[in-house]
Amino acid sequence: MNARKVLISDFKAKCIALVHEVNRTGRATIVTHRGRPIVVVQPIARTRELGQLAGLADYEGDLVKTDFDDEWEMLR
Repeated sequence: MNARKVLISDFKAKCIALVHEVNRTGRATIVTHRGRPIVVVQPIARTRELGQLAGLADYEGDLVKTDFDDEWEMLR
């Protein structure tokens, strides 16, 4: 984890700016109190937008045709 360390007093004074920085850079921030880590501020996982994976999958054959007549015994 490549996180930045910040004293709790600095975090209190600059909380909003630090949260925006974490969101912008994606880099976590560890808040410390007397040299001990007490909390980690990290960005939430980003959701994927519709169509973001377009073109990453290959398919073969017909995806629409559902002709399974030869596989059903009751149709024979």
